[in-house]
Amino acid sequence: MQSKIKNELGAINIENEVISRIAGLTAMECYGVVGMAAKSIRDGFVHLLKIESLSKGIELKTLENGELIIGLHIIVDYGTNLAAIADTLQSNVRYKVEESVGMSVREVNIYIESVRADTEV
Repeated sequence: MQSKIKNELGAINIENEVISRIAGLTAMECYGVVGMAAKSIRDGFVHLLKIESLSKGIELKTLENGELIIGLHIIVDYGTNLAAIADTLQSNVRYKVEESVGMSVREVNIYIESVRADTEV
């Protein structure tokens, strides 16, 4: 699926994969985010995605008016403030996508799928 921007010079088609990748890379830069999550449909377990597969942890919907709704499925570090991580993610992802793509972002929904505790001694 593609997102479209129309202007007096023509149309610009942007693949949703591009927008998802921008959102995923921005999310990975935020403090407290360990990675993007993908749920296994068979067993219900959450899997940490590699950098090449970030877009699998992102839901992207383009509305008829051209606005975007982005859903981020993330794994966070144990001991971090979840509300602060969510607020930072929402503002950073909205800013980066709007600046990079030129499309308005209506919502950035955060789904915290898991908490990772490092057990190194």
